[in-house]
Amino acid sequence: MRKMILLVVVSLLLSGCMYPKEELAENQVAPQDQLNMVQQAITNYQKDTGGLLPLKDRDASYELYLKHPIDFGKLKPKYLSQLPGSSFEMGGYYQYVMMDVDTHPKVMLIDLRTSEALKNLRIRLETRSDELALGKKIGPNIYEIDYKKYGLKSYPTVKSPYSGEALPIYINGGNDFKIDYRIDLARALSKDKRKYKTGDDIRSILYKDNPILPAYSVPYTVNDKNEPVFKTVQH
Repeated sequence: MRKMILLVVVSLLLSGCMYPKEELAENQVAPQDQLNMVQQAITNYQKDTGGLLPLKDRDASYELYLKHPIDFGKLKPKYLSQLPGSSFEMGGYYQYVMMDVDTHPKVMLIDLRTSEALKNLRIRLETRSDELALGKKIGPNIYEIDYKKYGLKSYPTVKSPYSGEALPIYINGGNDFKIDYRIDLARALSKDKRKYKTGDDIRSILYKDNPILPAYSVPYTVNDKNEPVFKTVQH
C-alpha cells in the first residue's frame, strides 16, 4: 500500500513538470513585475554607462517593433540576478524589446507565438514553391496569399495577442508576411476617446495599455468614419 501511494505521488509530481508551457502559471500571467524588473535594470545600466542602452545590434532593415531587442548578456549578472521567466531566453513566449529608445526608453514585448506561426507558414508554403504566390491586392504593397495554390483548405491566420481573434496573414512585394490587425484596431478605436486624423499611424493604441507590440504589421490610419485602414503612401 505504501508503494502504491508513493507511485501516485511521484506520478502527480511528474505530470506537473510535464505540463505544456501554456499551462504553467508563469506563462498565463501578464509579466508586469518582470517588465518592471528589466526596466529598473536598464535604468541602472544607463546610469553606469552614460546613457547607453543594452541592445543587440540590428540594421535599419528591421521593422519598427523588431528593431531594438534587449541584450540580456549586458545586464546579467550585475543588473539582473536572473532573467525574466517569460523571456525567450528562459523558454518563455516573449522577446523583450525597447521602444522610444531616443526619448523615453520603455521595455515592451513581442509575442513569439506569432513569429512561430509565420515561420511555420513559410516553411509550409515554400515546400511547394520557391516564390510565394501573390493574390488580390488589398493595400499599398499588401496582397492576399493565393492559399488555394498551396492546397490549404482555409485562408491562413494567426491568433491575435490582444483579442485571441484569428487575424489574416498577408504578404508584401518583398515576400514578407504581414499580420492584419484591423480587427483589433477597430475594437481599440471604439474605446479610445482620442480623435485621430487621416494620416496618423494608429498602431500605438494597441499597446497604450498593453506591453505587447503589433509585430509584423504595416502602418494603419483612419478614414473619415474613424475606421482603421491601410496607410497609403501619400499619407
